[in-house]
Amino acid sequence: MGDRLKDRVAIVTGAGSIGPGWGNGKATSVLFAREGAKVFAVDINLAAAEETREIIEGERGECTAHGADVSRAEEVEGLVARCVEVYGRVDVLHNNVGILEVGGCVETSEERWDRVNDVNLKSMFLTCKYVLPHMEKQGSGAIVNISSIVSIRWLGVPYVSYSATKGAVNQLTQTIALQYAKKNIRANAILPGLMNTPMVVKSLTDFYADGDVEKMIEIRNNQCPTGKMGDAWDVAYAALFLASDEAKYITGTQLVVDGGITCQAV
Repeated sequence: MGDRLKDRVAIVTGAGSIGPGWGNGKATSVLFAREGAKVFAVDINLAAAEETREIIEGERGECTAHGADVSRAEEVEGLVARCVEVYGRVDVLHNNVGILEVGGCVETSEERWDRVNDVNLKSMFLTCKYVLPHMEKQGSGAIVNISSIVSIRWLGVPYVSYSATKGAVNQLTQTIALQYAKKNIRANAILPGLMNTPMVVKSLTDFYADGDVEKMIEIRNNQCPTGKMGDAWDVAYAALFLASDEAKYITGTQLVVDGGITCQAV
């Protein structure tokens, strides 16, 4: 246990995991708690959030699990109100929710486009909308949004809705960062590269390897300069840094966590 977030309250959306193992939100929730934060763990799947809570409480940390669809305004307003009711404040907002759909403009249906936009982008707008007034009243706060390197690079997979929403997340983050810079509220984005997480396994195995998970992992590992994908803990430690006072003079940045893949010539 450390104290980099001692006595702070952190809302983490997407705090559960879509499958076995460690997703970004689950790992970050546990790491925040290990560093002293009281974690308000939000997931559309309450059972997944409860699993994260049990891990945190098993390590003698403090956590409240909450089920919500963060693409719906009334549910976001409710989760923020409940967090403030339980813990009295919100010091950190970590937006982790995201879904991935393979397909370009022609292949992607309007319905799927709208769903990805609602989950990946609208959800972050809504959480910021309802959290920022509390941070402004407190006179401090840190927002950490999960984007992706596909917001700035083509990686060989046509997921137009995912790429477009992640590009928008970057600008959403910078807009908030500059609007609230003089109010002691910071906003930063993390741009993970090729990661080995349950969401990736669920979403991309068929595209890469016709359902062969091990083959998909091998292909993606070979794309990385390090010879291996990153994992949820790489993202979690980046989020911890940006949420902590160690990053007190960092706002509006896009922190790339990709093992060097964006340094390569396309």
